[in-house]
Amino acid sequence: MTRRPNRSQLVKPNASVTLRDVERAASRVRRHVVDTPFLLSQTLSELHGCELWLKFENLQFTASFKERGALNKLLQLSPARMRQGVLAVSAGNHAQGVAYHARRLGTRATIVMPTATPEVKVRRTRNFGANVILHGESFDDAREYGERLAQERSLVLIHPYDDADIIAGQGTLAIEMLRQQPKLDTIVVPVGGGGLIAGIAVTAKSLRRSIEIIGAQSSAFPSVRAALTGRKPQFKSFTVADGIAVRHLGALTLPLIRRHVDDILAVPESAIEAAIAELIEIEKTVVEGAGAVGLAAITQSRRRFAGKRVGVVLTGGNIDPMLLSEVLLRVLARSRRLVRIAVSMPDRPGALGRVSDLIGEIGGNIETVEHQRTFTAAPVKYPEVHFTVQTRDAEHVRRIVNRLREAGYSVRGLT
Repeated sequence: MTRRPNRSQLVKPNASVTLRDVERAASRVRRHVVDTPFLLSQTLSELHGCELWLKFENLQFTASFKERGALNKLLQLSPARMRQGVLAVSAGNHAQGVAYHARRLGTRATIVMPTATPEVKVRRTRNFGANVILHGESFDDAREYGERLAQERSLVLIHPYDDADIIAGQGTLAIEMLRQQPKLDTIVVPVGGGGLIAGIAVTAKSLRRSIEIIGAQSSAFPSVRAALTGRKPQFKSFTVADGIAVRHLGALTLPLIRRHVDDILAVPESAIEAAIAELIEIEKTVVEGAGAVGLAAITQSRRRFAGKRVGVVLTGGNIDPMLLSEVLLRVLARSRRLVRIAVSMPDRPGALGRVSDLIGEIGGNIETVEHQRTFTAAPVKYPEVHFTVQTRDAEHVRRIVNRLREAGYSVRGLT
């Protein structure tokens, strides 16, 4: 027989969150989470035409804001419920927040994660002492399984976003931001299930009525915009912002978003990748895809933010190193700082050295060289040689290509 869920584990339809709830959460978690830096980025401000302030939540111990809400929830569980143990369903950051603070507070944690969760998040969650179960291709698959498991094992379900205590915990971010910069015009917040933006919006609008709250999400998972407009969303199978790849908002978060959030912007994958690279290159800080979505939204809608004092939440830094390396290489290629060119040359001694010298004379740095004799229509005695070259920009590439052509070589670009 299927066991009925514990009513205390479910979101109450009339539950809400107030500034007082957030202030109480702040007093609970203050000694146990990092009051992360909220700093003006002069370079990014100049690049994007607004006064840009960055909230570095990637500097939390678990490298994500998620531990704020998780801790606020755990601290309010009774001793009896703590003895039961807790269960969370998460693609990574909520999992780490629950696992870390559950261990600190002396209760056991079971975490259900989708099978495609980045290995770095799985490994770190296990390192915090949690029992990690990988199940399902998507977050929703994992969520359904996790809810059943919580009922079967009488575990306390810690929802990643659709819980008033979680939302209040996340809202503590806004208290810190407005304390450090009380004259913000706008806050841009990555949004998945809606817990973070709901908490920030409730708090910020209560403290500064005129402030604008903008949500940012990947165009591959436009669940929030779809929910607000009533349109059926079209989801893709993958986004680099996997931490906000949520198909359904919560029953509690959606009304709060409707009431307090001014707009939702969807950004393409290329913009998210570029924002990851920009934060590394300019701010020397590593963020995951979800953490870069706010900056990506600003780069895509510069007129919207021009001249304003804007706060952006860098929500987390848990990105798989292999994925990060691929993102950086793709961004270098798009900006023409890493190019591949094919040069046709005679197959005789000294020809390769001559071409390499010409590229070097113009300042190109050759990374790889590949003779292409088989998979080409070029004459066997006049093959193509593929060069991967580090360059400065598109103009530098043009100069290299022109120099080779002036020397009599046939050159074409490889995409």
